[in-house]
Amino acid sequence: MPDSVAVAAVTFDRPDDVSTLLDALAAQSGNITSVALVDSGKTPVQDIAEASPAPVTYIRSNTNLGGAGGFSLAILSAMASGAEWIWIMDDDAHPEDPNCLSALLEAAQEHHMDVVLPLVVAPGHPDTLSFHFRLNGKLTHDRAEVEKLGFIPDVGHFFNGALIRADVFFRVGLPDLRLFIRGDETDFMIRLRRAGIRFGTVTSVALTHPAAWAEVQQVAGERLHVLVPENAFKQFYFYRNRGHLTWKYKRLRSFAADAVGYPVHFAKTRDPRGFAAWLRAYAAGMRGQRFGPPSDFGF
Repeated sequence: MPDSVAVAAVTFDRPDDVSTLLDALAAQSGNITSVALVDSGKTPVQDIAEASPAPVTYIRSNTNLGGAGGFSLAILSAMASGAEWIWIMDDDAHPEDPNCLSALLEAAQEHHMDVVLPLVVAPGHPDTLSFHFRLNGKLTHDRAEVEKLGFIPDVGHFFNGALIRADVFFRVGLPDLRLFIRGDETDFMIRLRRAGIRFGTVTSVALTHPAAWAEVQQVAGERLHVLVPENAFKQFYFYRNRGHLTWKYKRLRSFAADAVGYPVHFAKTRDPRGFAAWLRAYAAGMRGQRFGPPSDFGF
């Protein structure tokens, strides 16, 4: 019997995207036994879920749990189905071709991995990666360059397309609800490494997901860059969560890069308000403060 796979997916007011995702999941050659879809949006997509050819279990959340909370709820539901593997999906992502899941399962078996991830490419630009890799000290979004590496151990962009053996969650836990959005994927990856759980990226297959190119701000050429999300909502959570994880895991290299990179970036862009917002959120994260629902912070 082929390995059973349950999908854990989240959606928030993206009806067209979730329809595309469910169609792509229904077309997979791998053995998808169920799709746990958590919907926290203001406009429910239950009708889309019920009309889908995929085996969807629709889960309505009247509270916006964020990416971390939504994934946690979806993962628990997927695990309850009894599947051996959990495949994690955001609503604005979808597998590039019907063989994506089968290729991930084969790679997991070949390389003895408990977690495998595909590449992530930009919509309309299948040759360009949505998230960069660092090769020989330089950042690249060139899919062909990364594909040459074959399987890449101990590297991956969570959570889009992460295929995780179900028992891994008993070892490292679920995504941290407190992080809400941004940083929950980094926290989960660190926990995998600390638990000695093997993971890696399968470069022969890909998911399509919106790119994050605009967030990357060069500070010192290829040697140093910072990430600045597109709006105040995402900036707050990214800065706070990065500060929190830097302190929690004593990530000295990250702290040094941030302590230099962000002041230089905001000085170059002449944005003292941006610097103040970064410093407040980052310092609060390091102190374990300013955690709570978005309404507590005016969002």
